[in-house]
Amino acid sequence: MKKILITGGAGFIGSNFASYLYKKYPDYKIIILDTLTYAGDIENFPLDINNTIDSRLHFWYGNITNGELVDTLVSKADIVVHFAAETHVTRSIYDNLLFFETDIIGTQTIANSILKHKDQIERFIHISTSEVYGTALTEKMKEDHPLRPASPYASAKAGADLMVSSYVNTYNIPAIIIRPFNNYGYYQHLEKVVPRFITSCILDEPLTVHGDGKSSRDWLFIEDHCAFLDAVLHHDINEIKGEVFNVGSGRDISIKEIAELVVDKMGKPKSLIKYIGDRPGQVFRHTADVSKAKKYFNWEALTPFSHGLDKTIDWYIKNKKWWKKKLWMRHIPIISSTGKMEMH
Repeated sequence: MKKILITGGAGFIGSNFASYLYKKYPDYKIIILDTLTYAGDIENFPLDINNTIDSRLHFWYGNITNGELVDTLVSKADIVVHFAAETHVTRSIYDNLLFFETDIIGTQTIANSILKHKDQIERFIHISTSEVYGTALTEKMKEDHPLRPASPYASAKAGADLMVSSYVNTYNIPAIIIRPFNNYGYYQHLEKVVPRFITSCILDEPLTVHGDGKSSRDWLFIEDHCAFLDAVLHHDINEIKGEVFNVGSGRDISIKEIAELVVDKMGKPKSLIKYIGDRPGQVFRHTADVSKAKKYFNWEALTPFSHGLDKTIDWYIKNKKWWKKKLWMRHIPIISSTGKMEMH
């Protein structure tokens, strides 16, 4: 029986992974820590915690920077998967303080607790982001690609990565760093581009595209990401301790292509697509080299983007009650690269 602490387990990727583990491993105990910001929601959990008592899943409301609380929860676990972070690039431009507090100080807090309980913690999986790389300098980005963060969010996550690496080197904690490329799927907040486009189509509102829409990303369906983390969770720790792994599809798709694909799949006119000023700190291309993940785990993304998008569209159509209350945070006011205030 494994006891797994998932920080940020009410957010998009964290909650999907918690549900994945809960359904696949009936003998695992899952502890979730989340401060329930606008992006976290108890409705994302695999059971109704308001009306169900389950010895397999415990939720703790609290902040990742609360050292005493974090230490209490780490002491109850043998594996820690650390998702807790502020993650939205545009909002980091609008309000950057929370990003440095949560992403760096929060990671330091949990790393210190891992160190304190090192004898019992089997592994510490730190979830980073491909944003730490900045714009790709090579056709595909390997794990040794230079870190060139282009936004406050990216720099906060890069700082957290370097700190975790330093704790491996200095204290020999059993940490693994995961750098996911752009995820999409169920329970993703409307601030992110794929659910924003989908819900805009449902509401017959404009799909706002930054700049000319040619900036391109590697898109990973959430189910493929969960399968990858499952592999990391169960691999021999002595082979992967201290390693960094990209997780992506190995193919990039432009924002313009996604907007056009969404309106086509949802039977809406292309006139709904509206081009606005480019976002400051824009990254122009991210494409994952996942050969290392293939080598260590024999893993690769199995879901073609079009198929994953179909499943995602279907989920948002069927779950309007979940996302309608989140519409107020769909756009953020920022000063664009042209000096104009726009809702991004």
